[in-house]
Amino acid sequence: MDKQLCSENWVGRVAVVAVSGELDMLTAPQVREAVQSALSQSPAGLIIDLTAVEFLGSAGMQVLMEAHNQTRGTETRFAVVADGPATSRPLKITGITDLIDLYSALDVALANFAA
Repeated sequence: MDKQLCSENWVGRVAVVAVSGELDMLTAPQVREAVQSALSQSPAGLIIDLTAVEFLGSAGMQVLMEAHNQTRGTETRFAVVADGPATSRPLKITGITDLIDLYSALDVALANFAA
């Protein structure tokens, strides 16, 4: 795990946690930590960008659901950016997309948050 797995960027008051590589039981704790760091700053929105993720395991999906649960009932909007068989497909198959807003591109998600 030499390369950086997560990066946190801000677009106005929206925190974007971009994840790359594999999101599985080995890397989920780092992503969870990045999400907690972003949420601790009380963002208006939190977007987890999985565009560069090559594998999304159940531990990664659990991190997404934890973030969803933490933002539910708060002023912080939550969404996930995922497109393709490695990320959006498992989210759809498991029914997670019934609970979490899913966008195919970061700019689409940001435009929706700004609206």
